[in-house]
Amino acid sequence: MRHTVLALALFAATTVGGTANATDTAQLVQSELPQVTAWRRDIHQHPELSNRETRTAALVAAQLKKLGLEVHTGIAHTGVVGILKGGKPGPKLAIRADMDALPVTEDVDLPFASTAKGEYRGKQTGVMHACGHDAHTAMLLGLATTLAGMKKDLPGEVMFVFQPAEEGAPAGEEGGASLMLKEGVFRDFKPDAMFGMHVVSALNTGTVAVRPGPTMAGSDWFKLVVHGRQTHGAMPWNGVDPIVTSAEIITAAQTIVSRKLNIGDLPAVLSFGIVEGGSRNNIVPDKVELQGTLRTFDPVMRQQAIDNLKSIADHIAQANGATVDADIPVGDSNPVLVNDPALAGRVRASIGKAIGGDHAIEAKPWMASEDFAYFAKEVPSVYFFVGSTPVGQDAAKAPANHSPKFFMDEGALKIGMESMLQATLDYLNGSAT
Repeated sequence: MRHTVLALALFAATTVGGTANATDTAQLVQSELPQVTAWRRDIHQHPELSNRETRTAALVAAQLKKLGLEVHTGIAHTGVVGILKGGKPGPKLAIRADMDALPVTEDVDLPFASTAKGEYRGKQTGVMHACGHDAHTAMLLGLATTLAGMKKDLPGEVMFVFQPAEEGAPAGEEGGASLMLKEGVFRDFKPDAMFGMHVVSALNTGTVAVRPGPTMAGSDWFKLVVHGRQTHGAMPWNGVDPIVTSAEIITAAQTIVSRKLNIGDLPAVLSFGIVEGGSRNNIVPDKVELQGTLRTFDPVMRQQAIDNLKSIADHIAQANGATVDADIPVGDSNPVLVNDPALAGRVRASIGKAIGGDHAIEAKPWMASEDFAYFAKEVPSVYFFVGSTPVGQDAAKAPANHSPKFFMDEGALKIGMESMLQATLDYLNGSAT
């Protein structure tokens, strides 16, 4: 009750001319920070893999129901949506957080470190929030709590989207943002805009980066199966060696980005991540499987890279007497995440007001991909990055997101919430007026 009174008083006092006062926004965040920190630690200690976020989803749904929101569960398996209807007319805004963890064994000395186990690709593995989704979920719960406290004077409506499987659905399953859209998450509530954020170790705490236009790369998963003919390793001339053929394909494929694509304007990356073949040191196997990822920002460059990879694989296999099955891409591809340019400018201004203009910087194109891009294709959107490496440490050398040593300075919770709350209030009030 005390928080609700504080929220109403501050909101009424600070929404002048369609914007919210940053000092009082910070006070609202500070009042929720202990609970947000507790949620983050609890979720961190109990991570769940993609499409398996049942405990996390239950925690989220319980809190949203406690706030009196309209709550929908079971979207895209474990997704949760809460809708807050303000007391005044205004736009519809959606804010998204992802909930899933990674098949990574934690190697960080924390009192709430994960010891959870899960199954991934048929094997038991450690499970860790090595990408910061625990923080995203906790911050969005905190924002929902804050905004619910000012419901009476809030213009418009806010949809809080808690998404499963951002890291990709398990083999043979669908999931993530694309499945939420397929199942009609925007059927009855079509946002006028959508916001999202991600903590990153590449920036220090206190810094937030926003970029207009193409922001995160589109990603394609590819698989090549090179078929040879098995023979004794002492007599390779009696067979066709798929290992040597695969090695030549891997080497030649490196020329696609370095020699075939014009990366002067936009970057691209092609990497192999899996090479599997053979069962014994002295047997040339029948086949080798190669898997990798292609990251691009431009559809023409993407298709050019795909065509070149298929051509290289086919010709090298033929030259060696082998054959190759090329599956490019495998399944759905994440599109390029494009921030609406005009909206990104407004959001960056709001963030600068909240944390200081010098700390709201322009992001560089990031080669990682994000399935928030599916939402951004449907409605004008902005996705920004919140620094999470402690001040005084070299962020360029910090363990990256997805590392077993990934560490998030909890000071990022405050910065992320202040940035998102300021952007949200400014958008709702600015659009309403």
